[in-house]
Amino acid sequence: MINLENTSLLKDKAYINGDWVKAKNSHTFEVTNPFNQEKLADVADLEVEDIPLVVDTANHAFQEWKNKTVAERASILRKWYELQLENAEDLAKILTAEQGKPLAEALGEIKYGASFVEWFAEEARRVYGDVIPGHGEDKRIVVIKQPIGVVVAITPWNFPNAMITRKVAPALAAGCSVIIKPSEETPLSALALAVLAEQAGIPKGVFNIITTTNASKVGQVLTDSPIIKKLSFTGSTAVGKQLMRQSADTVKKVSLELGGNAPFIVFDDADLEDAVQGAIASKYRNAGQTCVCANRIYVQDGIYEAFVDKFTKQVRLLKVGNGLDEGVEIGPLINSKAVSKVNHLIDDALSKGGKIILGAKSESKPNTLYPPVIISGATSEMKLAHEEIFGPVAPIFKFETDEEVIKAANNTEYGLASYFYGNNMKRIWKVAESLEYGMVGINTGMISTAVAPFGGIKESGNGREGSKYGMDDFLEIKYLCFGGVV
Repeated sequence: MINLENTSLLKDKAYINGDWVKAKNSHTFEVTNPFNQEKLADVADLEVEDIPLVVDTANHAFQEWKNKTVAERASILRKWYELQLENAEDLAKILTAEQGKPLAEALGEIKYGASFVEWFAEEARRVYGDVIPGHGEDKRIVVIKQPIGVVVAITPWNFPNAMITRKVAPALAAGCSVIIKPSEETPLSALALAVLAEQAGIPKGVFNIITTTNASKVGQVLTDSPIIKKLSFTGSTAVGKQLMRQSADTVKKVSLELGGNAPFIVFDDADLEDAVQGAIASKYRNAGQTCVCANRIYVQDGIYEAFVDKFTKQVRLLKVGNGLDEGVEIGPLINSKAVSKVNHLIDDALSKGGKIILGAKSESKPNTLYPPVIISGATSEMKLAHEEIFGPVAPIFKFETDEEVIKAANNTEYGLASYFYGNNMKRIWKVAESLEYGMVGINTGMISTAVAPFGGIKESGNGREGSKYGMDDFLEIKYLCFGGVV
């Protein structure tokens, strides 16, 4: 079990209209620790027939929540933020237990997730409109912004806390009510946030959590509902496309943060030590299970051997193990299916000329630990050049010219995050403007922050989370035309 100071944070029922509820048929599903498969909880497994009541509840609550002053909403959000920080250690333990990432990294996610609540508590006060010069002497034009309505947020298992807060905080700040469908792999973090939301004073029905293993059927009910006006999804590109299609009939506003295939480029004028540390931070965070992880590492030929040598020596020092153990830097993968996928990509790379210079395929059972792997001699023919690895495997490609690496980096349907290291200012501007990605890290491997817009282009999605732009997806613009003024 999870050793918590605040045991009330550990819940096993869905949270609907301010109540903790079982499924109508009393079905549950098991949540386990990915490190040792220890059972953590049996969580309510809602079915399709449970969903209409949730939607109606959220819609009823929206009518009152939207009419609260921004000061009232901001105050409640601020309290929710403070409660998250007060309970950060316990929230991190829950996160590590169900997801696997090292405890220090989990604590970082809790604080990162809370920063979105703090940010949007403040942004609630800055939803400004416009006064536009009229098109006639007797006309006056005013533009106002209003909350879009009931919002559904579907979140993944790799960041079970932060993916919720960065969707829910702007929605609540704008005056929307929300229905959250967390991953069945990691529902406990979501439910813990609901405990604190209730304590913060978020009214009944404004904040709801659906726990279910019937994601496809429940998702269909949610996308079919004309009451729901906005869908925010983080997950695979394939599922995102399906949700987008399903939302078309009711013309919902849809924002998607989908798959990535991030290039990490090291030019010959880069600070090699900084580049190595940046690559490690970007590649091995959360055991490589992030959509913005370095997926392809490109190193210019003149420094290729030196980079590989330094990188390998540093990666060799990373400690792999149970995320709850002190000093562990890489925890387990989420499940055995993830291990099989990574093994398949390594097999493919080796069959096409790649060479493992550190690590090996994982044979660890019953846990899903996967020690870091480095593959040299990577080429564009390998599957890992085109598929999201989602594991601690670093393929290193060699390139000669700027034009060559920019073309290679952009040769993907994805466009989420990208990174490069170099010191020539002319090159920096050219490469930054040429990379076809929604986010570009220049001489840094860590780019996520509440104050900047997070999101991708191409098949990595649409919409932005965080920053002043993060409110836009939860607001409607209304134009008011006053006639007969003179």
